[in-house]
Amino acid sequence: MRVRPITPELFVDDLADRIAAAPSDGRLRVALDGPPPAGATPLSRDPVADSPLAGPDPLAAALVEALRLRGRPAHAVPANGFLRSASLRFEQGRTNPDAFYTDWLDESGLRREVLDPAGPDGSGEILPSLWDPATDRASRAGYLPLEPAAVVLVTGGFLLGGGLPFDVTVHLVVSPAALARRTPPDWAWTLPAWDRYVGEVDPAGWADVVVRTDDPRHPALVKRE
Repeated sequence: MRVRPITPELFVDDLADRIAAAPSDGRLRVALDGPPPAGATPLSRDPVADSPLAGPDPLAAALVEALRLRGRPAHAVPANGFLRSASLRFEQGRTNPDAFYTDWLDESGLRREVLDPAGPDGSGEILPSLWDPATDRASRAGYLPLEPAAVVLVTGGFLLGGGLPFDVTVHLVVSPAALARRTPPDWAWTLPAWDRYVGEVDPAGWADVVVRTDDPRHPALVKRE
């Protein structure tokens, strides 16, 4: 593998170019996968009001604008809006790393309301969020009709390896040391879950685009030989 340092601005431009040029007959579903520190996303201290599955949301926001400048309308869909209810997430306790890994994200809801409708045979109308973790109720979001060439950017953690139908996959790597250093103490209990994800799925091994983000201010693209 070769690693090429790149500025955050150039990385966004490079990734936007790749996505815009990806073979597609219409809409495109893109996974932006990685832990919150990969995108320097701040976390609250309340696991009901926020979630360490929030993922690299700042990257998605930058890509939305960059893709629109390239003639591709884009919409960011945070996985944090597709959590299961608190009764299911916390059934094994509020700080159980195995439950965090397997039980927090509502993959079937994400597939049903976003990925399948955004697919080539889908309805073209997605639900930007399904569940509000702050109120622990349905988010009451309205359906969003997609443009014919729209790009849907799903951002969050644990998106790869579960069979979710993405057209392009991006994985943001954070080394264990950097992840431990940059994870708030209240979320340190999640670290074994990220280790399990890397060990069981190896998301960097098969994602279409891999970038190291130990320091989001100095990313580095990973290129396979």
